[in-house]
Amino acid sequence: MKYFNTEGDEFASKGAGYTAREIWEQPEVWQKTFQKLVKEKDELSEFFQKALAASTKIILTGAGTSAYIGLSIEGTFQRMTGITTVSIPTTHLVTHATDYLEAEEHTFVISFARSGNSPESVATVKLIDKMCASCTHLVITCDKDGELARYSSPNDKYTFVLPDESNDRSLAMTSSYTSMLLTGLLLPRLEKITSMEREIDTLMSYGKQILESYSPEIKKVAGMDFKRAVVLGSGPLFGTSTESHLKLQELTDGQIVCKKDSYMAFRHGPKAVIDEQTLVIFLFSNNPLVQRYELDLVNSLDKGKRAMALIGVSESQVKDVKLDLEICYGNSRTQLEEDLLTVCSVLPAQILGLFKSLDLGLKPDNPSVTGAIARVVEGVTIYES
Repeated sequence: MKYFNTEGDEFASKGAGYTAREIWEQPEVWQKTFQKLVKEKDELSEFFQKALAASTKIILTGAGTSAYIGLSIEGTFQRMTGITTVSIPTTHLVTHATDYLEAEEHTFVISFARSGNSPESVATVKLIDKMCASCTHLVITCDKDGELARYSSPNDKYTFVLPDESNDRSLAMTSSYTSMLLTGLLLPRLEKITSMEREIDTLMSYGKQILESYSPEIKKVAGMDFKRAVVLGSGPLFGTSTESHLKLQELTDGQIVCKKDSYMAFRHGPKAVIDEQTLVIFLFSNNPLVQRYELDLVNSLDKGKRAMALIGVSESQVKDVKLDLEICYGNSRTQLEEDLLTVCSVLPAQILGLFKSLDLGLKPDNPSVTGAIARVVEGVTIYES
């Protein structure tokens, strides 16, 4: 089978077979994820509504890439449920649980994990069960046999397992990330999920447009001699910028040093990182008001050192801005809710990471030459408090 106009065997011979396939097949995995949610809708919705009715606080958690999902969906949960929602990584909760957990507050904990085998994953839910007098657990995972899925909690717990295709075999999370993210975005929309086929079809078409039409241009960018990359995003797309910067840095084994930020925060000092060896990627909102702030920042880059290239990622064409590459995956006739754009807007960074990794002579399926990073985090000791 071909991915990115290249035979899968050729990618496999370069240590990129899994990564290329898992990036390429994402739109189909999104559809399967949606279909599985529809199939489990009644049982999951009953659990979800019961948890909301009993909760005064929602915690979205995970480690690494899985934690970034919370950054993109916390606003969605806050807005749609009316319950205080915070995104707190398991890596924070394990070391400073008392800073985030309150014994008398009923907490609804939603955990995201590809495998659920990271040491912090089960340690976090155990801590919450121990410290909170009342809590509810919803686990979103790609591995039904993972430790988090199998964990038996004394409190109410529901485990939603994504389709098998989402469980990436490569080191870098791609399909697993976007599929869990889509699940998180659809949870507060469960009551109307059966009428959302059009939105899912549109999202799939956006993903295919990026993969099929823009991959050649992104591959050309990967061949440029940049040393740094900055990814900017506002609101829910800040989570996407965070995952995008990690994906490029991870797949290049740290040879490309990356930074993420929101547009407005970038003005407050971090802007100094830009030089002639820096790639800047703008993830544009489709909210006109938000986009005005974003364009102000883009146009302000005329002052100071010029970046090597400016790349825009947007649903429809962005006016009054000069870019070296504009990745426009929609058209003026369609518009999704802003938070749903987070699912497809990460694809350019995944593609760039894949081809930059190959350009550097690395093996994207396992790019860490020294073994410093692994598919499942190793060497973490959990200490009893």
